[in-house]
Amino acid sequence: MASTVKTTYHHGDLRAALIAAAMEMLERGQEFSIRAIARETGVSPTAPYRHFPDRDALVSALAAQGLRDLEANLTADRPLPDSVEGLADLGAAYVGFALRRPALFRLMFGDECDRESEERVRAAAAVHELLATAITRVFPDSDPVDVALGGWGLVHGMACLYLDRKLTGPSVDVVLAQVRASFLAVVDARSSTQRG
Repeated sequence: MASTVKTTYHHGDLRAALIAAAMEMLERGQEFSIRAIARETGVSPTAPYRHFPDRDALVSALAAQGLRDLEANLTADRPLPDSVEGLADLGAAYVGFALRRPALFRLMFGDECDRESEERVRAAAAVHELLATAITRVFPDSDPVDVALGGWGLVHGMACLYLDRKLTGPSVDVVLAQVRASFLAVVDARSSTQRG
């Protein structure tokens, strides 16, 4: 009598399939665990442990993927900014990403970056490098770290305020217009004080 129990399962790229399953569960608002993603992908409960020794490693892999997705979103269909308006658009794209993928955004920034995860560290460094390059292009005489921290603080704070419904808008387009306007207002106010 033939056994009906599946003893092996072959994936072309099990690690990618596990991350995709965890990402789908996360974005559907479901709790995910190593065992849950094993069930979701149809593999044995122990198979994911070859790629993720624990849930923290899986979270770091999801955060790294989220950072890569964010970088791709920030560079999609737009050149690196060479004006303050371009930086404002970059900030709006950042907030737009947060609004479209809130669960992932919270996971990416909700805990300290796992410095043991080279993948997560590299993905975060790529986003930081992108922002530093953009800042240097627009403000070549300013400290790119200080300007990047200030700009990031502004747009990240606005993303969190909208996600937490402390700020609201009738549509995403209106929210993103407000992000752009706020960014430009802060830069303009700073420029005005330097001129005065």
